[in-house]
Amino acid sequence: MTMFTLAVCAEMVFRDLPVDERARRLHDAGFQVEIWDWTRHDLDALARTPAEFGSMTGYLRGNLTDPDGVAELLRTARESIDAADRLGCPRLNLHGTGLDGDGLPVHPVKGEPTREMWAAARDTLTRVAELGERAGVVFTLENLNTAVDHPGVPFAKAADTLALVAAVDRPGLRMNLDLYHAQIGEGNLIELVRRAHGAGLIGEIQVADVPGRREPGTGEINYPAVARALAGLGYDGTVAMEAWASEDSESALRRFRTAFTP
Repeated sequence: MTMFTLAVCAEMVFRDLPVDERARRLHDAGFQVEIWDWTRHDLDALARTPAEFGSMTGYLRGNLTDPDGVAELLRTARESIDAADRLGCPRLNLHGTGLDGDGLPVHPVKGEPTREMWAAARDTLTRVAELGERAGVVFTLENLNTAVDHPGVPFAKAADTLALVAAVDRPGLRMNLDLYHAQIGEGNLIELVRRAHGAGLIGEIQVADVPGRREPGTGEINYPAVARALAGLGYDGTVAMEAWASEDSESALRRFRTAFTP
């Protein structure tokens, strides 16, 4: 038996099925369920499934730094809290800036974020954390990669999200440590996990292999070694597969479970 709670992103597996049927399949296989933009789904249909929902997108538009973008992010974060309540979902995910339907930044940033942008992002995330604490949910700030999937996203590296979450230092905000993105952007994954876990800032861990964003065991990342390191650290939180199936979805789920059963 794995010591971790294993979850799977329903957006990326069983894609020939309606999302509520995907949620049922994942529940029956013993996984928690994660979704992206909740406005694209029938929440009533999802709520009628027996699935346990672990995470969903925590905002719809906006960004962390400019006043209009901050106001929109906070407004849609409140809407997302209401949606999460309908599904009993405890975690709501955020990024450094708003993303479009293809996952690309709506407002790409040229160059590195300025000191003023860092300060604004910290203040915005403090307000987000306060929203989460009042509602009894946790917002998670996800690292992304800029080399392959998300060019132009500010605060993209795991080191950036770690610094911002540490600066806010509130229980309503934690990291969504995505090891697929971190491998592309930074590497040295086990040391990164040790640093984030040691700081007590991990809300969950997401995984996919590199290259291709497929399930563990299809690329260059030694996920069984990562799992052993997590077990050695005493991490017993959520590990979520956010990956496309290289073959069929059932095989991808088996590979994921095997990799994270240390």
